[in-house]
Amino acid sequence: MEKAKANMKSKSLRLVIADNESIIRLDLREMLEEAGHEVVGEAIDGRKAVELTRQHRPDLVIMDIKMPEMDGITAARKISEEKLAPVLLLTAFSQPEIVEKAKDSGVLGYLVKPVQETNLFPAIEIAMSRWREMQGLEQELAGLRDSLAMRKTLDRAKGILMAAHHLSEPEAYRRIQQYAMMKRLTVKEVAEAIVKAAGGKV
Repeated sequence: MEKAKANMKSKSLRLVIADNESIIRLDLREMLEEAGHEVVGEAIDGRKAVELTRQHRPDLVIMDIKMPEMDGITAARKISEEKLAPVLLLTAFSQPEIVEKAKDSGVLGYLVKPVQETNLFPAIEIAMSRWREMQGLEQELAGLRDSLAMRKTLDRAKGILMAAHHLSEPEAYRRIQQYAMMKRLTVKEVAEAIVKAAGGKV
């Protein structure tokens, strides 16, 4: 546990905590602040937790399942759908159906109350690690989508130049590169401009 706590100390986190019991929030705040983290917001219900998460964009949200106004699972789903922050759920229950609901809501970990330091810091570390993995995958997918779209546009631009100026494919590509360097544009911007000028849609 000390190792997990030490790892957590190496990077100070900004957190939102949500629980309708003030004593739970106080205990959590004390444990987190003692470990060098900053609690940027506290909520007594799920609706407020979502608002605070949108407002502060914390590194992590620790939230109880049973709360008034909006329960933790519903709030966690909203936070997850908007990709605002990873969520760690607190529960007084360890029933399988609660765990399944938590997973479906995009929660990255859960803790059974009463929360102990020995459980809290390893759970935070796992949630943060999963969150980083998810973000990495999303960036990779976005990059793949962009590169596929870029390749299509570039192929169309090369085809237009090849037909208009009787160029080979390497010559067409070199001409796009040269124009990009001359105008200080990206190859993508030049390719899009060629396609648009030829009356095509990018």
